[in-house]
Amino acid sequence: MEPTGIIDKIESFLKGRSLDGYEIFLSASRNLIIEVKDRKVDTFRCSAPIGVGIRVLKSRGMGFSFSTSLDDSDLLKMIDNAMTSAEFQTPDEFNMFPLPEAYPRIDGLFDEGLSGVDEGEKIGKAMELERLTLAADPRVKKVRKAAYGESNYVGHIRNSLGVSGSYRDTSITCSVSAIAEDGNDSQMGWDFGFSNLFSGVDVEVIAKTAADKAAGLLGARKIPTMRCPAVLDNHVATEILEVLSPSFLADSVRKGKSLLAKRSGEEIFSPMLRIRDDGTLAGGMVTAPFDGEGAPQRNTLLVENGRLNGFLYDTYHSRRAGTVSTGNATRSSSKNPPAMGVSNFFIENGQTPLAGLLQGIERGVLVTSVMGMHTANPISGDFSVGAAGFLIENGALTAPVKGIAIAGNILELFKSVEMVGNDLRFFGAVGAPSLRIAALDVSGE
Repeated sequence: MEPTGIIDKIESFLKGRSLDGYEIFLSASRNLIIEVKDRKVDTFRCSAPIGVGIRVLKSRGMGFSFSTSLDDSDLLKMIDNAMTSAEFQTPDEFNMFPLPEAYPRIDGLFDEGLSGVDEGEKIGKAMELERLTLAADPRVKKVRKAAYGESNYVGHIRNSLGVSGSYRDTSITCSVSAIAEDGNDSQMGWDFGFSNLFSGVDVEVIAKTAADKAAGLLGARKIPTMRCPAVLDNHVATEILEVLSPSFLADSVRKGKSLLAKRSGEEIFSPMLRIRDDGTLAGGMVTAPFDGEGAPQRNTLLVENGRLNGFLYDTYHSRRAGTVSTGNATRSSSKNPPAMGVSNFFIENGQTPLAGLLQGIERGVLVTSVMGMHTANPISGDFSVGAAGFLIENGALTAPVKGIAIAGNILELFKSVEMVGNDLRFFGAVGAPSLRIAALDVSGE
């Protein structure tokens, strides 16, 4: 049965039930993972999950249930469970489903030709990624894993207020882990690529980047402790921004878990920074016409010239705040109700290339990796993490460094940004360009 037919059936089962509203979400995908090692296929895994989730509103209580079976008896059981759940929830006047609105048109989400690509060609893409990585630098001796992944996804949503939306997308990812060796020294480098189109992933670029990262850190040494200017590459800048991202969500603000609570309108960040959440971004990894509850995805400028403009909302929190949803209800699958989250959340590109960020630094560090950024305190913003990268002397990279730690406060770090790179890159739903920091505490020998 077609997805819309399944939703029609569930709606027919809901007729006559004592409820105040409902929402039906159905998703299905076809997924493929290929992993290559030593020029052989190490993993070939296919899956085709399908499921449906339902939320019901009864006496201001919101209930949820889901089913991965589409049999009538299981769908009826799902409805009963959602109704029971609603009855036991604390009534909340702000519980509501979104009203219908026009969805943005987003082109390029679906690769019509993907189904016609032979499996051998997909295996070949992973094989070529491994071969190119080994050939990129003679010091790269091993590839831990070269992987190809794809997903062909369709999502449908409908609610009792007239919301009705559907879209489909394809996503292609390739990744590789390279190991470089020189004597007793061994270093690893990783990179990945993403596109909605099979032809959009360039394995040659991925291979070279991973190999360069691994080989570039060979011979890394410790440096003395110092407070100095620092450049964070786009991966490290993204990891730090990702820790801060929940502070922009209205539910974090409401629960007292946001660094930014009650600071809307203040110049909290460097005036060099503009931070945006854009669920409609072309080529974004989480781009879609609507969010996890059927509200339109939006393009929201959160920080402009360092000033905090506001926060991100779903339907529930926008009703509490007397504003409109920014389309930030996320949904990992039909097994989960919507929850607040960022879409394509990023610091806007600057105009300075990485080499320009180094200029004028007499002695400092370029940080290319951090270990344990997830341990940063999301409430205070304090962090202290292991790091590696390169020593900067007189505006040039002079030696790889390891065994260092960087420490500080996330808000203070973003306040001290003095230059923004032009190399914006996304690592999942969050992205950033490289950033030059005026001063950073670096612990070494």
